[in-house]
Amino acid sequence: MALHDVKQPLQGLNITPDAELWRFSQPSALPDDQVHLWRASLECDQVRLLAFQHTLASEEQERADRFRFQKDRRHFIAARGALRIILGRYLGIDARQVPIGYSAYGKPILIQAAAPPALQFNLSHSHGVAVFAFSRGRELGVDLECIQPDLAIDQLAASFLSPRQIDALRALPPEDRVKTFFSCWTRKEAYVKARGEGFLVDPKQFDVPLEPGTAEAILSHPAHPHETRRWMRIDLEPVPGYIGALVVEGRDWQALRYQF
Repeated sequence: MALHDVKQPLQGLNITPDAELWRFSQPSALPDDQVHLWRASLECDQVRLLAFQHTLASEEQERADRFRFQKDRRHFIAARGALRIILGRYLGIDARQVPIGYSAYGKPILIQAAAPPALQFNLSHSHGVAVFAFSRGRELGVDLECIQPDLAIDQLAASFLSPRQIDALRALPPEDRVKTFFSCWTRKEAYVKARGEGFLVDPKQFDVPLEPGTAEAILSHPAHPHETRRWMRIDLEPVPGYIGALVVEGRDWQALRYQF
């Protein structure tokens, strides 16, 4: 399946007030100073699901078969299929031939670089919505979460936030705490994914901004003070009820958004 075969939004995707930021046109190239974000709904009919499944490698198909629930299986197939289609377009090869592997810490990577600088990518999906991020020669990480007001925010904060940020969260009005927590959570997850070291990075050992409207990814990181200058961040709200973050290496880049 070529990328131009899926120009229209997948079924079930709501439109947000910032919909004009997500373009339906297709990028002709990925310059070094750009980061491309794609959003997609993972809810699709059987015909489209089979088309996505046809792009998967045997390891990905085996992984899909291990999901207990059909909904999770379908979302995994749609996410990996969409990723392969987009990567295939950037690389100029068939989606089935995209050489996806994993780093030593489990981060999805391209096994072979198509051309320098290397194409980097990351993805995240939650409750049927996915976001994908792509760059040339820049490490990056993206995270997306569906905001769930009924979660035990205080318990989660104790696992993810530093003591200083826990105090700052508790000082907020109750109606602001849930969204602020999820904003902080996705910013930390995006940074950890950009670093590519998995659980070796303790999320309680570094601070990210709690407030909106900033571009800094890291406020303080005692173990790695240079990290505060290495990364930049943008926040994402691709559809109502979802929140996310993109963290990218360097400061001389701009993000362009596309609709899959």
